[in-house]
Amino acid sequence: MNDSQQVYYRDVQYIRKVSWVMLLIIGIAGMMWWGFIQQIILGKPWGSKPASDFWMWIIWIIFGIGFPLGFYWMRLIVEVRADHLYIRFVPFSRREIPYTELKRAAARTYSPIREYGGWGIRGLSSRRAYSISGNRGVELELIDGRIVMIGSDNPLPLEMAIQERLQRF
Repeated sequence: MNDSQQVYYRDVQYIRKVSWVMLLIIGIAGMMWWGFIQQIILGKPWGSKPASDFWMWIIWIIFGIGFPLGFYWMRLIVEVRADHLYIRFVPFSRREIPYTELKRAAARTYSPIREYGGWGIRGLSSRRAYSISGNRGVELELIDGRIVMIGSDNPLPLEMAIQERLQRF
């Protein structure tokens, strides 16, 4: 690992900590498993307009297995590294912001729905949010005026780590 990859602070959030989302995912997956068992294993067509067995397999693989596994593995990783801030929303996106592009970082409470349209990777090119849950995070202002909000369960230590690295640039 070279010096620029050294991690000074790491913040990881998992979607599986959000109970209402996990209940919804388990409910959808459970329904798909029930339909699969009914139609494929027991041989009883599932629903008033049952899908073909081929499509039942496809739907079950996507929503009974893939969907829950995808949400289980989904996480937001933020690392304060030597010369840049690393943001990874697994499995969708990766972003690195050099400290030379950062103007300021401030921990704050925000409204994910009102300000960014919800959780996940949200917003327009001038205002972008990376969040899993909650309403706290660290707002970054870039030199070009763009705003990047990083959701965090521990925004103050994340802000302090970013500020400490910013002072070196």
